[in-house]
Amino acid sequence: MVGISQWIAGMLWKLLMRFQPCRLCSFRKMLSAPKYTPFLASFTYTTDNQSNRENKKTVEKLYKLSVDIRKIRRLKGWVLLEDETYVEEIANILQQLGADETAVASILERCPEAIKCSPPAVNTQRELWQSVCKNEKELVKLIEQFPESFFTVQDQENQKLNVQFFQELGFKNVVISRFLTTASNIFHTPIEKNKQMINVLQESYLNLGGSEVNMKVWLLKLLSQNPFILLNSSASIKETLEFLQEQGFTNFEILQLLSKLKGFLFQLCPRSIQNSMSFSKHAFKCTDHDLKQLVLKCPALLYYSVPVLEERIQGLLKEGISIAQIRETPKVLELTPQIVQYRVRKLNSLGYRIKDGYLAYLNGTKKEFEANFGKIQAKKGRPLFNPVAPLNIDE
Repeated sequence: MVGISQWIAGMLWKLLMRFQPCRLCSFRKMLSAPKYTPFLASFTYTTDNQSNRENKKTVEKLYKLSVDIRKIRRLKGWVLLEDETYVEEIANILQQLGADETAVASILERCPEAIKCSPPAVNTQRELWQSVCKNEKELVKLIEQFPESFFTVQDQENQKLNVQFFQELGFKNVVISRFLTTASNIFHTPIEKNKQMINVLQESYLNLGGSEVNMKVWLLKLLSQNPFILLNSSASIKETLEFLQEQGFTNFEILQLLSKLKGFLFQLCPRSIQNSMSFSKHAFKCTDHDLKQLVLKCPALLYYSVPVLEERIQGLLKEGISIAQIRETPKVLELTPQIVQYRVRKLNSLGYRIKDGYLAYLNGTKKEFEANFGKIQAKKGRPLFNPVAPLNIDE
């Protein structure tokens, strides 16, 4: 009986297994299926899912304005999911300013979040920007170039107060409009904070020996070159100035450094300045006094980080330029290795060996270098005897 029972149980098990899928076979079928099918299915599902959740009216209105919806989906697709938008209203405001269809489409493609701004807020922003622009044509041009700055419509009352404050300081509207586009953060800073920073800069200038007569000109020039100074803290500015004084720089020399570095000195912390100075002292094997003279000739030695300085010195050495030559003309460190290589090769084409001569020909802006190169080229091509000009024996 036991044997029969075992036989019956075995038969029942076999019959049951016939109707169960084999896991190994199922796994093999999965492997044999094309690998790209799940990916495409997933991709289609994701796209369709997003498209289904988009605000259809918003998409249709943008299409009518010839806006590239694909670009918006790729960069800031969340805008198309918003329930409340002001596509037509924002477009009308831009058109009233004189923006054509192409300009409107370009602005909305680059800054699609503009359609989330309420029309009253945008009109307020328009009035503020118009107060420092020559005309509407210039305003449209600025909006097209810097749409995100224009459509950042928060803190509008604070923005207005800051514009008025900068006008009272003596800034021209063209400078303020540049601030609005490229340094818009300073207008969102509380007006009290900006006033405090201005006072700190004025006090620092006077404490360093500057005169009250020249203070306004100095301040306007400094901020025109680098308005981001206002984002610093008053404590950090005082800390940097005290550190430079501890390094042996006189008040007059610190003022020189501030002017040459266009205020970027205030954006450096004492530790980074110390690291750069220590590296330069070791690289040039000089005394503290000599190092200070090098810094006054090339203030960028304070500004550049150690890796940048190391890369530029190594780049000059590879071109056969000696440490002694760099010490004599340290401003050559303001050039990137790529620029140095290009200029050395160009001078070599005229037979001028930079490692045997002065680095003055290598130095300077692109315009200055081209002028020096032209002089060398003319000198090399000048005839031995010129009846008009006196003979130069050296030539």
